[in-house]
Amino acid sequence: MLFKTMAAAVALTATMTVSALAGTVKLIDVIELSGPGAPAGTNWKNGSDLAVAEINAKGGILGQQIELIHYDSQTNPGATRAAVQRAVDEDAYVVLGPIFSGPISASMQITQRAAVPQIVGGEAAAFTRQGNNYIFRTSLNQADSMPKLANYLRDEVKAKSVAVVWINNDFGKGGRDSMIPELQKRGIQVAADIATESGQADFAADAIKVKNANADAVFVYLNEEESARFLRAARQQGITKPIIGETTLLGAKVIELAGEAANGVKGHVGLLVDAPKPSLVEFGKKYAAKYGFTSDHNGIKGYTAVYTVKAISERIGKFDREAFAKALHGARIDVAQEPGILIDTKWTATGDVDRESFLIEIVNGKPVVKATLPMINP
Repeated sequence: MLFKTMAAAVALTATMTVSALAGTVKLIDVIELSGPGAPAGTNWKNGSDLAVAEINAKGGILGQQIELIHYDSQTNPGATRAAVQRAVDEDAYVVLGPIFSGPISASMQITQRAAVPQIVGGEAAAFTRQGNNYIFRTSLNQADSMPKLANYLRDEVKAKSVAVVWINNDFGKGGRDSMIPELQKRGIQVAADIATESGQADFAADAIKVKNANADAVFVYLNEEESARFLRAARQQGITKPIIGETTLLGAKVIELAGEAANGVKGHVGLLVDAPKPSLVEFGKKYAAKYGFTSDHNGIKGYTAVYTVKAISERIGKFDREAFAKALHGARIDVAQEPGILIDTKWTATGDVDRESFLIEIVNGKPVVKATLPMINP
């Protein structure tokens, strides 16, 4: 009985602490490389590859080279679960990704049970409220972003009524459910509450509903490709009221696909290469030189996810999953300490992030920062 107990303890230790005898530390990236999430996932993959190349060229983490493996989540919960399970079975030190909130919610219990830290790109509020000590964000929580946007609609736009257009998935529901109460708290009427579908091609009917609602502003919370389609439909319907959104409405892919229809769109963005931060600007230049196009926020998130692994592992001085998760809760990583983090970032006790963010407007096809918003708890 004693032998079995000791053997079990040895086995548990082996799962918690990653061997460095092979000279590498394994990160497995489960990311959207096909399906509706492919534009976001490709940016994330490129950013993480860029970070790994830089870190390995400088000696790796704690003297070990990073081995980064990418598995395609297919933007599908079932495929994501299978890929995350494979990552755990293959002894990943940390799992990176995915980005879409539905696949995250469908798979994060696998890393939780295995006590493997997972650093994701999703914004839906729910998955960091479930007591999972191994899940961490690279982006702001919807619940933290929406009050900033609601204040902007009240104070700057002077909106008394807003039409809300959202995508009917975990991401969209989370955004809609976080935003509507914030509007109501500020005395702003919801003039229309319009659900759309993932992969939807035609937004003409939705744009007509928005136009008929005659609201003072339109709040849009869709994925990138759907955002571009809605913007084109809105312009075709002659909608001239302010269109306001969150990060996904203002990304490089949306601007590319929407063209002229993106001009004038405003909103709140957590990360962008055009922000008034030298580190973000420099990253944007490196990314564009390497891949031939401008990184969106997902490229930044993939890049900083890898540098988060580096910074925390060096802080604890070993490759230990449990120690890594404990250290990242409540951690703060500043650019002065780790330039690869790009923007000073804190993690809360739930794995959410807190950092400065930006209000921007699309002008002549380019995002222009109008204001920098501070951390919630500096």
